[in-house]
Amino acid sequence: MSDPLTAHRLARDLESVLLTQDAIQSRVRELGALIDRDYAPDDEPLLIGILKGACIFLSDLLRAIPRHVSLDFIATSSYGAAVHSSGQVRLLKDLDKPIEGRHILIVEDIIDSGLTLTYLKRMLSARRPASIRIATLLDKPSRRKQPLTPDYVGFAIDDLFVVGYGLDFDERYRNLPMIGVLKPACYQKMV
Repeated sequence: MSDPLTAHRLARDLESVLLTQDAIQSRVRELGALIDRDYAPDDEPLLIGILKGACIFLSDLLRAIPRHVSLDFIATSSYGAAVHSSGQVRLLKDLDKPIEGRHILIVEDIIDSGLTLTYLKRMLSARRPASIRIATLLDKPSRRKQPLTPDYVGFAIDDLFVVGYGLDFDERYRNLPMIGVLKPACYQKMV
């Protein structure tokens, strides 16, 4: 396999590759098996992807779960084009169908402050689902402002500015097949 820093044109903006495409895919398969194990045989969880960042992880994860699952999306905003969260979570797109009595699995690309998922978990709990679990590809526990522990974590990472595999900076880099640390020069003007 070629060097991931040179294999993709956008990778020139990366300081380093944090997680290779192979490492991500291997962990997603492991998460799919764990999720399948944790639900009863007849359960059909509803995977709720948080747009836009979780779409790639969600697509791979649902293919790694060897049971019937349903799919819906929700969109929130707390960053916009900024580098840091505003602390205010806004709902931009709600679910398409009711969730009462359903087993819910919220799928997120990265958890840092925990503000968005705390907001979503509270909002969705009021709709009386059978259960709510959280799966995240990346977890930054050092940045937590709300006490939140995801049920499934792909990788715990340090407080790094990462992009790729759905994660963006100002709508860029989502299509990188790996996760890399963005060079500060690419975002410092926004700080």
